[in-house]
Amino acid sequence: MLLVGRACPSPPPTGCKTSCSGGAPGRTRPTCITGNIGMHRARIPPGLNARQSPFPRAFSSAMSTPPSLPTMMKGAVFLRRLASTAVLWTTILTALFSGYESLSNAVFIVILLALGTSGLWEFYDLAGKRGYPCYRGWGIFGGLLLLFSTFLWLTQRLGPVLQPAKANDFETGFLVLFVLGLCLRQFFNRENPDGLLAISVTLFGLMYVPWLLNFLQKITFHPKLGGDGKFYLLYFIVVTKFSDIGAYVVGSMIGKHKMIPRISPGKTWEGFAGAILVSTGVSLLFAHLAGSHLYGMNFLHALILGILLSVSAVLGDLIESLFKREAGVKDSGRLFPGIGGILDLLDSLLFNAPLMYLYLRHVLTHP
Repeated sequence: MLLVGRACPSPPPTGCKTSCSGGAPGRTRPTCITGNIGMHRARIPPGLNARQSPFPRAFSSAMSTPPSLPTMMKGAVFLRRLASTAVLWTTILTALFSGYESLSNAVFIVILLALGTSGLWEFYDLAGKRGYPCYRGWGIFGGLLLLFSTFLWLTQRLGPVLQPAKANDFETGFLVLFVLGLCLRQFFNRENPDGLLAISVTLFGLMYVPWLLNFLQKITFHPKLGGDGKFYLLYFIVVTKFSDIGAYVVGSMIGKHKMIPRISPGKTWEGFAGAILVSTGVSLLFAHLAGSHLYGMNFLHALILGILLSVSAVLGDLIESLFKREAGVKDSGRLFPGIGGILDLLDSLLFNAPLMYLYLRHVLTHP
């Protein structure tokens, strides 16, 4: 029970149990303790303020401030995160480079649908923790339909695709129909008075996860790359994920200056610099090793992309941290050891995917 010091009234109020000290003649404000600890009445030593802790300040500070994460624990977290990332993306890339186009495409779209659905589900969960309404079923259905129909279009099962703009027009038409469907859905809902908020959250979730994830398909099946789009997908994933690794390792070792502690207390400027350096180095190395498989790539483009993708990866991570901070959770899920949920895995990739695609379309493959 909290001990509260106050002047001892004379006489004390009825029912007030007090124990006073310092009542020597001539003292007008002896100290009084109200309450007890356990079964024993508490007394404050003479000369000690009742509101002051009897413990040394250093000891009190040590008790109130949790110790920092030991280096060995940070290393274990990093290894779990690295293992989870390696297993997942190795599975995806092995399927892409299997040599059997039908098998590769089938595994690719199944994994993409699983990532899109799970990521969108986690986003709607975060919104729900804040009390925001949404049409979860309609949003997930729309996300699945967007990803799968784009896959059919890009693999020319719905007709030939000679220009990337045709795929973009197809996607735009789908989004218009999705928004119209959301509004019609609200027309017949008599139980949700927050229609504007529900429509906005549902639409943002679709744009944040499936729509951004859809750019992975546009990179892989880019019509001007022939069958080498998968090399650009591999390049994009490797450079982005090494940005995450560089930020984590450098930030854990020498990180001192916080970037935006109110959003992500663990992000430091040293880690940000590490992300740029590691990502750029990996970009240059990969471009050199891949050679002609990366159409239009050279030293300058590899340097620019290494910097752009690393900066965008950190921003994507911070954006997801903002959503989690508002929802009051540390991770979006618990699917991957050391990482968290699907959104924790995809956060750095989501905003990098359109950036990589636009650079590929307007710079690397531009005539």
